[in-house]
Amino acid sequence: MEFSCDTKNFRRSSSWIPDGCEVDTATGELQLANGTRHKVGGQSFIYYDSYWIRYYAPPAESLVARKNLIESLTRRTFHHTEHGINTPGHALDCAREAYERETDLRKKRVNAAMLAGALFNRATDIFRIVVDLGAKGVNISRDNELMQECGQCFKEALELGKQVKHYSGQEGIDELWGEPFRAFSVPLEQFYESRFIKIAQAMKNIDVVAEQMKSVLCPLPSFEGAEALINYFANTAKHECETMRSDAVNNFIIWPEFVSASERLAEFPGQPYRDTQMPAWLHSTGIKLLYDCKSLIEWVALARVPMPRSTELFTSECEEFRTATLRIPRPLKNVQ
Repeated sequence: MEFSCDTKNFRRSSSWIPDGCEVDTATGELQLANGTRHKVGGQSFIYYDSYWIRYYAPPAESLVARKNLIESLTRRTFHHTEHGINTPGHALDCAREAYERETDLRKKRVNAAMLAGALFNRATDIFRIVVDLGAKGVNISRDNELMQECGQCFKEALELGKQVKHYSGQEGIDELWGEPFRAFSVPLEQFYESRFIKIAQAMKNIDVVAEQMKSVLCPLPSFEGAEALINYFANTAKHECETMRSDAVNNFIIWPEFVSASERLAEFPGQPYRDTQMPAWLHSTGIKLLYDCKSLIEWVALARVPMPRSTELFTSECEEFRTATLRIPRPLKNVQ
């Protein structure tokens, strides 16, 4: 597994170039169609938007498989969103009443998120009952009232999901919030394809954040050694982003790498004595920025979706820090 390479060279060695594949000499990009499959080291990968992603075959189409997927996605969605909105389905009426009664805009947004949570859980409850009935020989068609209500709950939850924030509080997380509804409404194979696309987007987001961080820190003597830590963490994050928890072969390797790389990056103190002109407060700002980089990459990797708003805020912080470092008085170099 590639952990220590530069982020730009992640899965770019010759083993990742399928036979007969052409490489763009100007960009280094493979001339491959999205969905191309390739084996490396005995494991399968699939190509989307310039990234090779670990391939997991979708389960065979069935109500049980769909139920298991929806339940898993619902748990994962609540895990990555703000606290207090995992409202049980049986509290739907109370959640709706509170939402409709509230007039304060800030509180109403939270009530909307709580109502969205109740709708999600109600839809999951209904679908679970439908599957249980099917197991007992009672077939429920898509036109059945139960299935119609299930779909309607998912749709309303999706609309209200625009009010739901990531647990960081920095932005909404619409793409993650919409996954259970998509798992309900499209064939499983199509859902898995959309999953690969989102992972490719998340990997791109990780690379953008890592490159942004390196561009402002690496020229500074007091941050010597940070580049290798950033590369290592970004690469482990891309591995984590694509790896399913049920993958016992890879998960027990990748998760410890990801956590330990995160800890090393968070604990990096820098070397302030290497740059006597840099004020202590500015060095501390750079250390905080490095921690923010770590946090943002972590959020993206675990949610497996891009976070454009948080990335925009981080980019602004980087530019402010870069501007501040350029204002440091430096001694003039002797010209011979």
